[in-house]
Amino acid sequence: MDEPVRRNSVKRAVVIVIDGCGAGAAPDAHEFGDEPTCNTLANTAAAVGGLNLPCLERLGLGNITRIQGVAPDSASAGWFGKLQESSRGKDTQTGHWELMGLVSNVAFPLYPNGFPGDILERFVAETGCQGVLGNKPASGTGILDELGQEHQRTGFPIVYTSGDSVFQVACHVDTVPLERQYEWCRIARKILDGQHRVGRVICRPFTGAPGNYRRLGGDRRDYAVPPPAPTLLDRLRARGDGVLGIGKIEDIFDRQGLTHAVHTGSNKEGLELTLAAVNGTVDLSGLAIVPEPPPSVQFIFTNLVDTDMLFGHRRDVRGYAGALVEIDQWLGRIMEAMGPHDILCISSDHGNDPTARGTDHTREYVPLLIWSPSLEEAPGSHDLGTRQGFVDVAASLAVWLGVNWDGPGVSFIPELSKAVKT
Repeated sequence: MDEPVRRNSVKRAVVIVIDGCGAGAAPDAHEFGDEPTCNTLANTAAAVGGLNLPCLERLGLGNITRIQGVAPDSASAGWFGKLQESSRGKDTQTGHWELMGLVSNVAFPLYPNGFPGDILERFVAETGCQGVLGNKPASGTGILDELGQEHQRTGFPIVYTSGDSVFQVACHVDTVPLERQYEWCRIARKILDGQHRVGRVICRPFTGAPGNYRRLGGDRRDYAVPPPAPTLLDRLRARGDGVLGIGKIEDIFDRQGLTHAVHTGSNKEGLELTLAAVNGTVDLSGLAIVPEPPPSVQFIFTNLVDTDMLFGHRRDVRGYAGALVEIDQWLGRIMEAMGPHDILCISSDHGNDPTARGTDHTREYVPLLIWSPSLEEAPGSHDLGTRQGFVDVAASLAVWLGVNWDGPGVSFIPELSKAVKT
């Protein structure tokens, strides 16, 4: 392990989003077709006979919802609470955007019966792909089992959607070269506008043989609509701060507000890069996405997608539990590398209860865990309560980083500042 680089004066923030990690049904869960019993963390723990998450337990995760194996801790090292989403959705985009200060009051369009014929006709004509397969809501792995062979025989892309506002294109890399897949998705992104302006067009390349197809997570690309208004990321970049997106952050925000970005193929890779960024040992030279990037980063924004993509949607409870254990094992190393003026925020974008019916996200509260070396052993209650809106994260981190914030949200930083050790 590289020696941690301690920073004594520059304030930094590290935000880790455990994708699809809910903490109990939101009050409006029924409006999104979800049961009042959905609870990603609690139900996963119960299904596997308990979770061993010592680092998250120390930060106060067991105080947010009852999790078998994760005890409540009245003297937690971290500050804890839960967030209730304000945006009209339970998808990746609205969740991440709201964490950074942007509420989506209008839901993206959904396609429970597949996409209209005129959309697919334009897609076929403009891509020259000759035809499509699927055109229905489906599991990303199930539809490969169903149509993968037919795709390889015909060369037609598999087009499908889900409970999210997504137009997904799956092709075998030996049948359709990767760059052509990306081009087809860029064409789809231009077509899907106006009333059909889906949140994301997703390229889902895969490899393997019938009966053993495997999606290539590192080569996935999301073509999202850009945030319609500035977020905290834009404020930071405009100020000259370095903003690093790790994982699919670059795609979710359409690069808006970032100075550096890197895609990842797994949670482990994302956690390794997060640790390197905190240590100051990540090579930023090849990650810049702006002409004159800052030499360092003050905001590290990581999405850990395996919990959602590999395990939540597939309703793989044991896989989900294992992913949480892996994250917990890395968190201690990341925290050890952080300096006294750094702050860590761990949260999520929505739920994805692997014990729930179906394969879609679940409308849930999400956990909120806050930690900084300067808050260790802070006296008094560490309970931040139930926050009305994910936007409280943006409002709070803006205060921590000294950014003028006139957006929505109520900062919990004043509560923390009373306890900060100088």
